[in-house]
Order: sequence, then structure tokens, then C-alpha cells
Amino acid sequence: MSTPELKQRPHSVTLRFLAAPTDVDVTGIVPAGSVLEWVDKAAYAAAVGWSSSYCVTAYVGNIHFEDPIHSGDLVEVTASVVYTGTSSMHIHTEVSFSDPRELRPVKSSSCLVIFVAVGEDGKPTPVPPFTPGTAKEITMRENALARIEIREQIVASMNDQVYTDEGTAERVTLRFLAAPTDVNWGGKVHGGIVMKWIDDAAELCAARYCQQETVAVFSGGVRFYRPLLIGHLVEVEARLVYTGNKGMHVAVHVRSGDPKTGEMQLTTYCLTVMVTRDETGTAVPVKPWIPVSEEDKRLWQHARDLLAIRANAPGGYTPIHMAKESDK
Repeated sequence: MSTPELKQRPHSVTLRFLAAPTDVDVTGIVPAGSVLEWVDKAAYAAAVGWSSSYCVTAYVGNIHFEDPIHSGDLVEVTASVVYTGTSSMHIHTEVSFSDPRELRPVKSSSCLVIFVAVGEDGKPTPVPPFTPGTAKEITMRENALARIEIREQIVASMNDQVYTDEGTAERVTLRFLAAPTDVNWGGKVHGGIVMKWIDDAAELCAARYCQQETVAVFSGGVRFYRPLLIGHLVEVEARLVYTGNKGMHVAVHVRSGDPKTGEMQLTTYCLTVMVTRDETGTAVPVKPWIPVSEEDKRLWQHARDLLAIRANAPGGYTPIHMAKESDK
């Protein structure tokens, strides 16, 4: 492909729409799972536009949910390719919203999403290289490169953990079949749909622990291991692993498999931080969880290790309240 053609290839996509009454949850705000679904769709559009190929979600980096989005808000989700590997595309996404009568955008969240282009054989296929053309694009590319080592440390720490029935913390498991409405045109379940399931399970787990309504303020290390198909039996297991002053850290595993065989495989794993808020929307302290078993203590330390790793993340991706909790 010639250089002029590459310059004309779009590397950024913006989705713009109104948040609908059906988008909000019982708290009256758009839940993190829906925001993550929007992020995945925008990033997918940017990845496909750049690669001209079918793409799959491989990883979603740290996302901090700031000001809440309400029904009727005008939402903008911008996704921009900032770095390309051989077959991967690192895409920076930013969610903002405003009252459509005022049009004063408020930033809600941002994160880095990695997509991989795949060919008709389902194997990774090369993508055109992206060359930043502005100072901002150069900075975003450098941030993406700097986060590679941080991401590898996070993935390695998560892969080292073992979850068994020896854990005594609050735990919930959701089970259901993946429906045709959950998949994209490639026949795979949307990464955004999976992240919505993760948010549902984490919210339920945290709510059962603190006996109050909860919302997500952070989700990170969302690693997609393998595709999930229509008709698969899905298990979404959420387990409390750590409490800070206000945050409840919940590890979530998504497993799936053919219901006829009962064989389940890990498809996605992440860690989500939930809080409960007062009537003003301010996060309030939660009762501390005290680890009991050796597994409890190991996972508690694992959560603290992840806080320490993320404290070194570039580009302002580490939530301030989480950084403070790592010092407790």
C-alpha cells in the first residue's frame, strides 16, 4: 500500500448519541458496564477502519470512571489509534458527556484498548503501521509504549494467582447461555458485552458484602484469552479480594464452554474497584475485610501488589483514590 493511501486511512472515530432511559441502572446513572460497552464499540470501529480487517479485543487497560452519566446526556466516545504492532492496534479512548442544551463536555473516563486484526483463518494478520503526526499523537504513542512493561507486570501477577474454595471472602457466580444478540458480525461475543457481565457480577458481589448499592470507579487488567460463542455456557465469578478505605476490590473471572460437555475455559479476567456513595454522590468508607485463610491473605497481597504496579503507570491512568489506598 502506498504512503498517500496510508495518510488517508482514518485512525480516529467518534460515536455521538444520547444516553437513553434504558441505559441507566437502579441508581439512576449509566453503569460502568454500559460505558465499557460503548468504549469497546468505538475502539472496534477505529481498529476495523485502520486495518480493514475483522478485529478482536485483546486487552483493556486501566479505566477510571469519574463523573456519572445520566439519561438524556449527550455522550461522545472518541477512539484513536496511537500505536501499532505487527497485528495489534493500541487505541486510546475517551468518554465525555454534556447537557445537550449547554454543550459543555465533561470528561467521564479514558483508557487504552488493544485490538488484534485477524484474517479469515482466525489468525493474526498484519496491520498498516501508524505514524503519529502531531505532538499530542507522539505523546499518546509514548504513553502506550511505556505501558507495555506495566501491562506485562499486571498480567504476570494475575496469571500467578490461584482461586479455590479455600477462600472465605464474599463470592457470587452468574450462569447463563450466550445469546445471538450478544455477538458481532464475526460470530464472537462483543468484548463490551463481556465487560458488562463483569460489571454486573462485581456490583452484585460488592453489594452483598456492604449491604448497599454500589458502583464501579475503576476496572483494569481486562485480558481476553479466547473467543466466546453463541450458545456457550457462561460463568462469571466475582470474588472480593481486598478493601481499602472506600474501595472494594473484586476479582472477576469469565469462563465459557459447550454446555453439552461441561468443559469450561477461562475467557476473560480483570479486577474491578467498587464503592458505595452517599446522597451527594461521594464515596463513603466501607467495613474492612479481614483475610482469614492463606488463600485470602495471598489474594489480599495480590491486590496491593497491583496497586503498587499501577502507581507507576504513565499518562495519568491511576485513580487518585486507589493510589492513596496503597499507602494504607
